[in-house]
Amino acid sequence: MDDLRELYQTTILDHNKRPRNFRRIEDGARQADGHNPVCGDKLTVYVAVDDAGRIADVAFEGEGCAISTASASLMTEYVKGRTLAEVEAAFTGFHDLVTGPPGGASPDAVDALGKLAVFAGVREFPMRVKCATLCWHTLNAALANQRETARTE
Repeated sequence: MDDLRELYQTTILDHNKRPRNFRRIEDGARQADGHNPVCGDKLTVYVAVDDAGRIADVAFEGEGCAISTASASLMTEYVKGRTLAEVEAAFTGFHDLVTGPPGGASPDAVDALGKLAVFAGVREFPMRVKCATLCWHTLNAALANQRETARTE
């Protein structure tokens, strides 16, 4: 169990120090701003959807805690190339993972999330759940093409 916890911590620290897809997308990308007023995390998510309804590109900018930055980095890696329906299912699965009871998510659901499963322990820290889910709420707002700020209050 300690080896597993160490792997999780290593993954989160790596994505915090070297976030993937940390950039702006200029050409016609949808975007939304997210803000967690409790801890000050702020980010902008950019997403480009192709004609087939797949995420062609996704990126983020902003600043936040290690959980927030790592979650955004891992989310962008996960959703790139997926359909909008797959992204919606991933959002639900991720949300259930970080808010549900321990062991509440089926092993298949956890496996489907891949590296995102490293956030399973966040559910033990309710204030951190908002840090982990901010990027997902902001991605949903960008996909809905809303220019409003996504908040996790």
